[in-house]
Amino acid sequence: MSDTPRGGPSPLRRTPRRIAIVGNAPELGDCGAAIDAADWVVRFNNAAGFGTRAGRRVTHLALVNHGGQMREWLDDPGFLDRPAVRAAETFLFPFPRKPASARPDNKDGRDWTDEAEARLRPLGRPITLLPATVHREAAALIHTPGSPPPPPSTGFLVSLHLLRRYGGMVEIDVHGFGFEGWEGHDWARERRWFEAMAAGGLLRLHPLAASLAA
Repeated sequence: MSDTPRGGPSPLRRTPRRIAIVGNAPELGDCGAAIDAADWVVRFNNAAGFGTRAGRRVTHLALVNHGGQMREWLDDPGFLDRPAVRAAETFLFPFPRKPASARPDNKDGRDWTDEAEARLRPLGRPITLLPATVHREAAALIHTPGSPPPPPSTGFLVSLHLLRRYGGMVEIDVHGFGFEGWEGHDWARERRWFEAMAAGGLLRLHPLAASLAA
């Protein structure tokens, strides 16, 4: 499955004029009005700041579909009642399905896509998997020769997908990316990619609030 949606037409099929990609850095600042003014508002995982400083809209909610975080959501009886989950118009899964032969037994490395689709299905919203080509390109962009490629972050994968699809045609604003978190990601290389795209005029990378980041 590539980016074919389940559950109805996907908002990805409607070309927006402006996209706000909203990360989870706590130093986001008060950007809610600017974020909510976008045609699409893309958020990630637990959507920190949703409903307060980071705005009150979410058209696309990207949920990591591999590993322990999804396992925690599946175990949470209140997951479907979370405000960002309820508000999302469509869900994005950033990682492709793993073939059965490549699925590890440990819960942190497992592909939970089937279980996640079943859990979200009662909401009746489209569920879209990013194409496997996006993951391969992202891995190549952050790969250091001679070392195993680090897994790309969800924010990097979704941003790369949107930029490849709409870059140069629509305005793309990136808010709340702190480029830190799980140590398995190569945050420095991801940051350099975003900065290069901003320098090329393909997106606007909004800095974190200096007073909060200090």
